[in-house]
Amino acid sequence: MSKFIVGLTGGIGSGKTTVANMFAELGIELVDADIIAREVVEVGSKGLYEISAHFGSAILNQDKSLNRAKLRELIFSQPDEREWLNELMHPMIRDKILKSLKATTSPYAILVAPLLFENGLDRLVNLSLLVDISPEQQLNRTIDRDSVSSVQIKNIIDSQAPRAERLSKADDVIDNHGKISALKGKVITLHNNYLKLANNA
Repeated sequence: MSKFIVGLTGGIGSGKTTVANMFAELGIELVDADIIAREVVEVGSKGLYEISAHFGSAILNQDKSLNRAKLRELIFSQPDEREWLNELMHPMIRDKILKSLKATTSPYAILVAPLLFENGLDRLVNLSLLVDISPEQQLNRTIDRDSVSSVQIKNIIDSQAPRAERLSKADDVIDNHGKISALKGKVITLHNNYLKLANNA
């Protein structure tokens, strides 16, 4: 792909959506892996058909849409079921991500992916940008935002790559321990750098 792609990642509660929106305000198109992951299991999709054939119709809501909470519960407690699901979903998600990235028209595009490294999506990008905060702050911010239990959030944090591993893999890092106002300047600096890199790509 000749288009210049930046992979944006960060753990739950790190502020990656805030950072992504700041790039969007600067005119950069976003492709969100989470949104695509939902689209490939919409009602009537091949993905949803395969999932309900495998797990049975109890995995569906009354309106025939996927019961995500039930599916999450199932796969968190059964590693082999999680593997089956990943093998089904990853190729479909990857194909749709590639098509969406290809369709973007901004000088460079951003792939927003919480599991950029874990799912090998970093292979689709020219460089990676990590929004970094401490696990304690991840926990506090997510509890404040989603009012879910700390146990559930710890499970999600544990399913993501360890912080040290992400830091070692990322090309650029935004430290998000401070105020939102400090983020803006960091994003603009990176944006100007990415424009230069995209022009030379």
